[in-house]
Amino acid sequence: MTRLPRIAPLTLAAILSASCGRAAPDVAAEPDVPVTMEAMEPALASFTADDLLLRTSALAADSMEGRLLGTVGEERPVRYIKGEFRSLGLAPGNPDGTYTQAVPLVGLTPAVTASLTIDGRRIPLEGGTDYIAESTRVQPEVKVENSDMVFVGYGVVAPEYGWDDYKDVDVTGKTIVMLVHDPAITVAGDTVLDESIFRGKAMTYYGRWTYKYEIAAAAIVIHETGPAGYPFDVLSGGFQRESFDIESADGNMSRVAVQAWMPERAVRRLLGQMGQNFDSLKAKSLRKEFRPIELGAEATFDVKQTIREVQSRNVIGKLEGAKRPDEYIVYTAHWDHLGKDDALQGDQIYNGAIDNASGVAMILEIAEAFTKLAAKPDRAILFLAVTAEEQGLLGAKYYGESPLHPLAKTVANINIDGINQWGPTEDIVVIGRGNSTLDDVLNAAAVTQSRVLEADPETEKGFFYRSDQFEFAKQGVPALYAEAGIRYVGKDPGYGMSKRNEYTEKDYHGVSDEVKPDWDLSGAVLDGQLLFQVGYRVSQRGAFPEWSPGTEFKARRDSMLAVPATP
Repeated sequence: MTRLPRIAPLTLAAILSASCGRAAPDVAAEPDVPVTMEAMEPALASFTADDLLLRTSALAADSMEGRLLGTVGEERPVRYIKGEFRSLGLAPGNPDGTYTQAVPLVGLTPAVTASLTIDGRRIPLEGGTDYIAESTRVQPEVKVENSDMVFVGYGVVAPEYGWDDYKDVDVTGKTIVMLVHDPAITVAGDTVLDESIFRGKAMTYYGRWTYKYEIAAAAIVIHETGPAGYPFDVLSGGFQRESFDIESADGNMSRVAVQAWMPERAVRRLLGQMGQNFDSLKAKSLRKEFRPIELGAEATFDVKQTIREVQSRNVIGKLEGAKRPDEYIVYTAHWDHLGKDDALQGDQIYNGAIDNASGVAMILEIAEAFTKLAAKPDRAILFLAVTAEEQGLLGAKYYGESPLHPLAKTVANINIDGINQWGPTEDIVVIGRGNSTLDDVLNAAAVTQSRVLEADPETEKGFFYRSDQFEFAKQGVPALYAEAGIRYVGKDPGYGMSKRNEYTEKDYHGVSDEVKPDWDLSGAVLDGQLLFQVGYRVSQRGAFPEWSPGTEFKARRDSMLAVPATP
């Protein structure tokens, strides 16, 4: 799960405006091959909690040094995953005959200072406490000096909802300050938006910081723990550590000069010194008539950077398809994590056991399961362990923009970002439930375990936009992202959510995300069997999975699959 915002900006309006204007081919010409539990039984039986634990422990070991790309923490997990692919008999997934795809990145290590000027008085800001900031521009020094600060509400321009937080106000050269998430439904008990706007409680892509960082001299997102989904400490722990990005032809000069977060507590204090009130500003932001508000203060940032080029790697293995070898189902999980921090006392290694050694372990389990089938699946299966997810989904983004296999022939993506470590559940949570017909396939598999599908209980946190399947979805490929259920067998109704919250508060992106002696991976085994079933069932179906009508990714897929209309 991503640590800091590094994805190039993308507006929903741009996605929604995509139109092919051509007819789609008949992708259902091939008949479905009947799928029976008997045919799948050898594969399903191969899943074991012991194997999952063994593989997770190997990837989360201290010797992996936190799996940070561009260090020995990359060399070791990449070598391990390649070795597992070979031992399972998977073919190299790169057409050049190798198991890796080079992902060229740039590493930026910043030294940042910042201050505000209010009523002529300079106020130094404490890095890691009052703010975190960085620049993705590939320059030794990036400066923003005495930039007028403007509050722009949620920083959203959404024509399809009749929403514009900028109202044609020119913020060029200014520092914009904005709220995380997209506009909420209610304030002080009064309805200000109907639930059809911005999907009600569920976050849209407009709520993600990756959308917001695309204009002005500097951009500051106000961090509120509830809407963000994690405490500010998750972000501040990486302050002034090296980050990575994909370098554009212009050295990322088209990006905002400085992108920053400030915790709500600091914002409240500083706004008070400006004669402003946080709650009042937020209330105004919840109305369509909101207009940008000059804050009467100036921001200064100085970012000095050490720059290095890094050749990271996605790791990819392939199981050949028997009948449609040029059509692909892709399982993804990110192998990278946050490395180590020598400045910490005691434990210095971010082992990332759940996030995401466990996800890579699961795609290895699924790969092993496919090799146990008596006959190969009809379509080819790719197992893609991507790099730089924690830096903003960069490995998946690079694959989506430079695919090793045609995306028009990529039937589906199934992503795994963490597994269930607390036992069996009656349900399985689908992040972005209703997005595509892959839900129907997952439901058919869940029936075999007498389980049910549930929607994400925390849709306001926008998880669909925070893991690697999003980069496939952006390209139009139907993508499934399922997580552990929340209704645990034999447990109190609140147990599942309490364990999710406990992980977020205590372990997420902390050195304590390690393999633990009280794990019960029996539920993860069941989840893995379901995700195997989805891939296998899709491999045997003639029709491609489809995005649901109205989903923002459907137009891109329709355009991708279109053929010229007959004259």
